[in-house]
Amino acid sequence: MTDIKWVKNHLEVKPTKKPKKITGTRFATILGLNPWSTQFEIWCAITRTYEKPFEDTVYTKAGKIIEPKQAEYMRESYMMDNLVTPTDVFGEDYFHKTWGDFFPESKHLGGMWDYLLYEDGKPTTVLEMKTTKRSEDWAEDVPEYYALQAALYAYLLDVDDVIMVCSFLEPNDYAHPEKFTPNINNTITVEFSLSERYPNFANKVEYVENWWSTFVETGISPDYDEKRDLEILDALSSVSVTPDKNLSEIIAEAAKIKATLDEVKSQYKESEKRLKTLESEIKSRSREMLTDNVDKVTLSGAGYTWTYSKTVKAIETFDTDLMAKDGVLNKYRNVENTESYRLTSKKD
Repeated sequence: MTDIKWVKNHLEVKPTKKPKKITGTRFATILGLNPWSTQFEIWCAITRTYEKPFEDTVYTKAGKIIEPKQAEYMRESYMMDNLVTPTDVFGEDYFHKTWGDFFPESKHLGGMWDYLLYEDGKPTTVLEMKTTKRSEDWAEDVPEYYALQAALYAYLLDVDDVIMVCSFLEPNDYAHPEKFTPNINNTITVEFSLSERYPNFANKVEYVENWWSTFVETGISPDYDEKRDLEILDALSSVSVTPDKNLSEIIAEAAKIKATLDEVKSQYKESEKRLKTLESEIKSRSREMLTDNVDKVTLSGAGYTWTYSKTVKAIETFDTDLMAKDGVLNKYRNVENTESYRLTSKKD
């Protein structure tokens, strides 16, 4: 996390020298076509301002386990002997070798494709594997944010054909993904041509490149959404200390803030003391208003509402000596009522 300047509806940071690249999912989000993410969230990740911590879920775990099964299903059912994996291209431990970017020649665009079809030593088709419990999302067509993800990789590879493979899972499949077997009843394939589905795909790339220039290179974020980006805004609202600050600078800043707080506390010390006295009197007088039929008193005035309430709680006690002697747990059970009182206030 870096130093942040809060401006109305957006943030400003010092442009990072090593921003993250725009992957397939980020590509669709920047175009405003991913309902699960926002441009502000993507900007935070790309500029390394903040990124939500990744945690494996039953959905991501199932996807990882089932994806190789989908590839084998395509090999066997569609005679795809020329199906190529990332390991075939980049070798074992390919993620750490590529750092999750299969397109080093592209300055801003990147990501990882799932599988490819090769002919004559060159890629011809991109295969993108998905698993979901939301079959309704695929009823009419491939969800656009998924199609754009595969389309970006096809564009960067300079190929035209894309095959989307999606398996529809039941709850038990998430519990035991190792038992799932793709077949014609639970797995579909949707093919499309990049040039036909997106005849102006280069325009989308240009839009995203302009977005990069506008927001990433300047360090000025897109406007955030206070509801959709609430989790990120809450995380960023805490003050961060940048790694380049030395200890003396940190101590100096901490001392300055502490001095300010101490001064404020001293100014309000007498007021706090007086407030306790007044609240004690409010409690005393409110208690006189309580009766057997009235267990809460509400007083309003000067912009605040004061509420004094009584709570009756039943407490069970047991005579352990008699219980031990008689050998019966509940025979000598006693129930007593105790009363507690509480005063609360809130601003009107």
